[in-house]
Amino acid sequence: GLLSRLQTSAPTVRTLSSSKSFSQNIPSCLWKLGRLNHVAIAVPDLEKAQSLYKDVLGAQVSEVVALPEHGVYTIFVELGNTKLELLHPLGEKSPIASFLQKNKSGGMHHICIEVDDIKAAMTELKKKKIRILSEEPKIGAHGKPVIFLHPKDCHGVLVELEQA
Repeated sequence: GLLSRLQTSAPTVRTLSSSKSFSQNIPSCLWKLGRLNHVAIAVPDLEKAQSLYKDVLGAQVSEVVALPEHGVYTIFVELGNTKLELLHPLGEKSPIASFLQKNKSGGMHHICIEVDDIKAAMTELKKKKIRILSEEPKIGAHGKPVIFLHPKDCHGVLVELEQA
């Protein structure tokens, strides 16, 4: 009856959902998108945010690091499979200061995804009309080259790409 019909249809479902058929629709690139490195959150009070993750939630939290070339103070919260980056303005011209003017209580600022070849990614993304917010990669919080993609080209999300 019903059980034998379900058992015979199961292999068909598995075949249809195999990742091989899905990946055939993805164009090959000269670079490869990697894992989610972190989600960045702009915070109006860095000490309170650090305390929430460290003292209340029990996470491993880094010390505060100043990144003057990016106009931010940053703290990383280790989550096992990824990290949170807490961002606070460093100076009046900080992009985080303007973000917090619009979002008084803070909020998600960007996501960071690793790539295996940031220069190749830049070349290909420019060809695909994705705006990059700098002409050259800058050194990010992990000491590796990073670029940011314009949020209007990424469905409203500021995307950071980091050299793996």
